[in-house]
Amino acid sequence: MSPIAILICLVSYFTVLMAVSFITSRNATNEGFFLANRKSPWYLIAFGMIGSSISGVTFISVPGAVKAGGFTYYEVVLGYILGYWVIAWVLLPVFYRMQLTSIYTYLKTRFGHYGYKTGASYFLISRIIGASFRLYVAVEVLQISIFNQWNVPFLLNAIVMVALIWLYTRSGGMKTIIWTDALQTFFLLAALVGSIILITQSLHLHISDLSNAVASSPYSNVFNWDYKSKFYFFKQFFSGVFIAIAMTGLDQDMMQKNLTCKTLRESQKNIFSFSIVQAVVVFMFLVLGVLLYSFAETNHVAIPAKPDDLYPTLATQGYFGTTVAFLFVMGLTAASFASADSALTALTTSFCVDILDIGEKEKEKQERTRKIVHVLMAAALIVVIILYRLINDPIIINDVFKVAGYTYGPLLGLYAFGLLTRIPVNDKWIPFVCIASPLVCYMLDTFSKVWFGGYQFGFELLILNALLTFIGLLLSAKKAYAQNS
Repeated sequence: MSPIAILICLVSYFTVLMAVSFITSRNATNEGFFLANRKSPWYLIAFGMIGSSISGVTFISVPGAVKAGGFTYYEVVLGYILGYWVIAWVLLPVFYRMQLTSIYTYLKTRFGHYGYKTGASYFLISRIIGASFRLYVAVEVLQISIFNQWNVPFLLNAIVMVALIWLYTRSGGMKTIIWTDALQTFFLLAALVGSIILITQSLHLHISDLSNAVASSPYSNVFNWDYKSKFYFFKQFFSGVFIAIAMTGLDQDMMQKNLTCKTLRESQKNIFSFSIVQAVVVFMFLVLGVLLYSFAETNHVAIPAKPDDLYPTLATQGYFGTTVAFLFVMGLTAASFASADSALTALTTSFCVDILDIGEKEKEKQERTRKIVHVLMAAALIVVIILYRLINDPIIINDVFKVAGYTYGPLLGLYAFGLLTRIPVNDKWIPFVCIASPLVCYMLDTFSKVWFGGYQFGFELLILNALLTFIGLLLSAKKAYAQNS
């Protein structure tokens, strides 16, 4: 597929997004930008959240990581399902009862000023890093597929991509994103299903033979029972539970969509539906990975050194024809935009509400402040995308979750302590506790093989971080009791 053809596809795609933005952003207000006036249909949110949760990282990295880990990533996904149900029955009732715009306002009620600002700050760090990682994937692929041939610098590519996202979210915010994410999820799923069908045909398999072909593959093993391995089932499963709670239930980006539902009941239906559909979609990405490696091995195609390059290389270099190349570009763009647009809106919301206390300003200043912050958050994404390119790692999805283990861990610990206990804490100690916990985790992760007989930390680092934060808050509580006695 030629660079010109790819560019035409992208321009057409963006034109559709702008049309949706124009329709949904009419008479937009701050309430519409932040919470879509709490009138969003739950089924539309559930469908759109697939695109937001999958992102360009999953689109690229999950198929590529099949060779190293087989289907063991699905152990994490099974844990997600339980985690989402905890969100539906524990977190959502609290957020709806308090009628929150930012979910971190809960921390102000439970702990005080310092706990509130610390939690919001950790979200901002987490989401800027995570959204940048995810968007980087799309920018890099487009750079290789199109812009290198035209000598367009990576920096300009990154600026244009983020600017496009800023452009169609700048007025409608969440009101626009609910609809654009649903549209982008459709393109993502069409790309995934279409790629599987066409690659299956390239392997001269009938679609009815697909299950047998996948089951007989050496890459399709789901369960790992070696407790020292980073893919050990119980580590992966329980990590999945807490990753879902932390990266969805305690993430303003994902929960802001849920808070746009009319009622708690509808929001819960959204989460339940989303949890099942997401599990099916991720399984399909793993199947796609098996097919890609099978094709490469059968046809003696050199497998790229970076697993993340497997799908882009095979799809865009003509191995499967123009249709798969088109589906790949559209699917990757849809996944990346769906993740990044809602992240940009959530970052703007959290910074305005939690850091700048926008609710205390006059109405005219509120809108002006929101627009300025929206631009600054877009600029922050560009900066981190550039930094990440300088320190690129072979398997991006592991980077995302590793960073999440350090930044979402304190958030998970704060909410667990707040919801599971009624113990008062010394609010001023909370920032120090939330800084110390990730530092201790980093030390343990770095020296775990030496200190623990070859043990390797995986995604369970998030749980350890949260536990250390919980213990730190308990110690802080003792100080509070001592001062009060």
